Amino acid sequence: MSLERLAVSRVSQRRTVRLISNANHKPPVLEKLASSYGARAHLEALESVTSARQNVQQKGIPGLAPEALASGYGFTYINAALAYTRPCGNRFNPPAWGVWYCAFDCETSLQEVAFHLTRALQAAGGDFDNETRCIELLADFEADFVDLRNQNPTPDCLHPDTSIGYPAGQELADEIRKSGHNGIVYPSARHANGVCLAAFWPGLIQNFRQGESWILKWAGSPTPTITKAANAA
Repeated sequence: MSLERLAVSRVSQRRTVRLISNANHKPPVLEKLASSYGARAHLEALESVTSARQNVQQKGIPGLAPEALASGYGFTYINAALAYTRPCGNRFNPPAWGVWYCAFDCETSLQEVAFHLTRALQAAGGDFDNETRCIELLADFEADFVDLRNQNPTPDCLHPDTSIGYPAGQELADEIRKSGHNGIVYPSARHANGVCLAAFWPGLIQNFRQGESWILKWAGSPTPTITKAANAA
């Protein structure tokens, strides 16, 4: 796919939704041991030995210097999205660097997460007996993005088969990112009419806040039940 032929659209979207497992929703690991600001600084240095997020905040990631990473409220969640990647990457990021994936609505985000968790359960050879709680991370966007919506024919990077879509998507994303673009807006492969966003740079993420909690439960079937948790985040 030629980058020159791709459209660029202004995305003015309020309340995009990113879902993370509540296992990843927690204060700094060593917070309770810190008796003072100085002690906390020493403990953060200790945590950085094994924390990918702490490492990228100190060293940066390819194409992104440490000082360009997020700061302020919610910075740990934003930087974690850039730091923690799957061994083979995702649709629009290689293993070397991550992006902030989100959707224009919660249902799309839920279907995307359900697909990936089901895939993980299948890979583990389990019997689909699992419960995962997820928390909404909400953000606003006002920026230009490479627009893959309304592409005809559908490009390989949007193929629902990850063995086809991911290699093509990672190659395209690398070219788009090196060209200085902000990211990609694209149709969801898991939710009909859903729209997803892959943001390359932390400074694009505005008005970060936390939303509600959801429960995804597998009970012998690869299709989970999805319910809103009683205890909203």
